[in-house]
Amino acid sequence: MSAAASIGPGANSASITPKRGYSREQWESKLDSVKVSKANLNALVMNYLIIEGYQSAALKFAQEANISSSVALDSIDDRMQIRAAIHAGAIQEAIERINDLNPELLDTNPELHFSLLRLQLIELIRKCTASANGDIQPVLSFATTHLASRAQKNPAFLTDLERTMALLCFPQDSLAPQLAELMDPSLRRQVAARVNEAILEAQGVMREAKMRGLVRLWGWAENALRQEKVDFPSLDLKNIA
Repeated sequence: MSAAASIGPGANSASITPKRGYSREQWESKLDSVKVSKANLNALVMNYLIIEGYQSAALKFAQEANISSSVALDSIDDRMQIRAAIHAGAIQEAIERINDLNPELLDTNPELHFSLLRLQLIELIRKCTASANGDIQPVLSFATTHLASRAQKNPAFLTDLERTMALLCFPQDSLAPQLAELMDPSLRRQVAARVNEAILEAQGVMREAKMRGLVRLWGWAENALRQEKVDFPSLDLKNIA
């Protein structure tokens, strides 16, 4: 009886399917067979340098590769200074720099503007609660002048403002998690990222570097191959993107 005939209709065909796989040499050979033009590679690198904010590298690469950019490369430094100011908690400076770079950006993006003003309010609260005798008057004045009228027109803004003002009611070392996250420096980074994306979008540039999207696509493809039980040399993507 042949091997095929010995398999009954109820047999699990997966159990006899040979496992597919590639050695590192075979895998690299397949990768090498994919042809990408030098122009496309240059564009990919330039896109990454612009969006991630490497101005000097972008300028040098543009000269060496003899390529041009639709984005004014000197504006990269402006974005990076804005991001640095937000990371440092210098929100008023960041807002002024944003207005210098694009006077209409915050006017046309009320949610982003409110996020920056709320972050500025948080920095004032951080300052006044740093000592037991801190003056809360600057906090109240800022909230009344810059945030209250905006919050009255938007329920989501009102909720955010009320939660922020609650920071004045509790000791900073025993805040509830939803309040403690407002004081966490990660909030500065989140707002800075949103500002960076908004500036890029206003300049007609995609919000994220194409290279990051390609890395995620690579990760998706690797997961798909694993689900198909294919052995292959995996790329360590943990520290990429």
